[in-house]
Amino acid sequence: MSVNDVFAEQEPRPEYPRPQFRRDRWLNLNGRWDFEIDRGDSGLERGLRDAPLSGKILVPFAPEATLSGVGDLDFMRAVWYRRTITVPDDWAGDRVILHFGAVDHDATVWVNGTEVGRHRGGFASFSVDITDAAPAGTPVPLVVRARDEPDAPQARGKQAQRYTPHAAKYWRTTGIWQTVWMEPVPPVAIRRPRVTPNVAAGSFDVEVPLSANPPGGVVRVVVSDDAGEVTSAEVRADLDLAPRVGLVLPTERTRLWSTTDPFLYDLRFELLDADGRPVDRIDSYAGLRSVAITGKGIRINGEVVFQRLVLDQGYYPDGLMTAPSDADLVRDIELSLAAGFNGARLHQKVFEERFLYHADRLGYLVWGEFGDWGCNTGEGMTTNQQPDAAYVQEWLEVLERDYSHPSIVGWCPMNETWQAYGDRITALDDVMRSMFLATKAFDTSRPVLDTSGYAHRIAESDVYDSHDYEQDPRVFAANHAGLAHGDPYVNRSDATGESWSIAYRGQPFFVSEFGGIWWNPAEAGRPQSTTESWGYGDRVRDLDEFYARFEGLVATLLDDPHMFGYCYTQLTDVFQEQNGVFGFDRADKFDLSRIRAAQVRPAAIELAQEGARPAR
Repeated sequence: MSVNDVFAEQEPRPEYPRPQFRRDRWLNLNGRWDFEIDRGDSGLERGLRDAPLSGKILVPFAPEATLSGVGDLDFMRAVWYRRTITVPDDWAGDRVILHFGAVDHDATVWVNGTEVGRHRGGFASFSVDITDAAPAGTPVPLVVRARDEPDAPQARGKQAQRYTPHAAKYWRTTGIWQTVWMEPVPPVAIRRPRVTPNVAAGSFDVEVPLSANPPGGVVRVVVSDDAGEVTSAEVRADLDLAPRVGLVLPTERTRLWSTTDPFLYDLRFELLDADGRPVDRIDSYAGLRSVAITGKGIRINGEVVFQRLVLDQGYYPDGLMTAPSDADLVRDIELSLAAGFNGARLHQKVFEERFLYHADRLGYLVWGEFGDWGCNTGEGMTTNQQPDAAYVQEWLEVLERDYSHPSIVGWCPMNETWQAYGDRITALDDVMRSMFLATKAFDTSRPVLDTSGYAHRIAESDVYDSHDYEQDPRVFAANHAGLAHGDPYVNRSDATGESWSIAYRGQPFFVSEFGGIWWNPAEAGRPQSTTESWGYGDRVRDLDEFYARFEGLVATLLDDPHMFGYCYTQLTDVFQEQNGVFGFDRADKFDLSRIRAAQVRPAAIELAQEGARPAR
């Protein structure tokens, strides 16, 4: 796609960005913005806040992405955005809220020359109130500065700190990389509801936070299905800042959300004044499903469902961390399902909310994760991502946004943290425990994994896992043979052999990264040393060797009655990492019927537990 073609697209990603919290009126601000790279982060001193900018960019694509029309891959300490916005006349009297899906990493927002908000964290959504700075009907400038220091120890997921991608790190994402939009809300408004499914009671337990409490007001919640209203309830809006209501479903209208029947109820939230007049209204949806732990199994709606997960990093050749279109989000889920997976670890990136919406409606299980790969304290190691209070802050913002999505069946706040289990507590241990406790305090309905892969530190962690990229199925099976005796495979320090984890105590266990089988058909037969592409272990010589390795590794985990699931690396190739089930362009690499057949047979843990039915 040429730059001219890019700029001909006036409103990329036009779909409503927040499907589970919808108002009727909104204005998409994606499209062509003025733009300038500020490599020295001196722009504020040089007057860029109030001056014309030298270039153009297509929001919401990052300047590194070709779809942005910029395609600059060098380091950028700061970038500036500018455009004119006009609040519609009929929004007068309401509060006007400006929303950012995500800005990497440190954002400052000015409207009409007035600073209206700041936010730090490149993965979480945030909003600012621009009412006072943007009178209805008056064109005003909107300016955004995003700082993204390449050497700062901030949470960055898989973004490379060297110039080029290498190993398992990829091109950087700077600035705005998700949809920008605004909406009017009344002076007293509904904030994001929290919906907790209660399968045992056949109900939804709902909290409806309000910006203030209207005297004599009422919160009304209506649950509907295709046949119309199922149930409703009202509660006083003037007693609690977050009124709570239980919505019991009639037995004959009760339908569970599952991987085989991802049924979603429609929900409507209304705030009424003392005279019964509508003040605010939100449209939403919810799925009735439960997550529970019994022994070493994780049950969905009371049934053991073996989690056949795939690692999904959510990168695209031309959009980087931003999907080119909503259809691309759907396609990734459909490709995964076609290959026999029933879910994904959303790896090292907080995915945009529309991905979760599609997972909800397609019955796709996901684990929510934060982007902090390789986090360490910098002691004796190269600085990568170092933990601080900002991790907890941003992770809580993620939990608030994503809490009510039924497709999310677990949380993983940290990944492959690097610290041996020594004789003293480190800052990383403190942050890990803070993130674990924050997650458990925010959400008691889902299991939480303290950190994926290496340095387990939290004795109360609901699950335990390992990452094992052994390529020989026989050795792979031997690595995990001790699980029946409470002795799972544990990652150890290469230097000392010291364990990085506390002892396993019998929780549900899964190998949350394995496989990563290296195969690029275009390079078959070339010596491994002549290519920069990579995967795990020795590259397979041909497709027959790939299928034998894949089937052997998968069978080891499916046949282990102590495994509740697995996560195969990975869904697609990503730049130089060529170990995906699909190419980076989502092209087929393998016979999907064979990949699927290796996975969909009943797992041992499904068959072993009385009353469980295998997931298909």
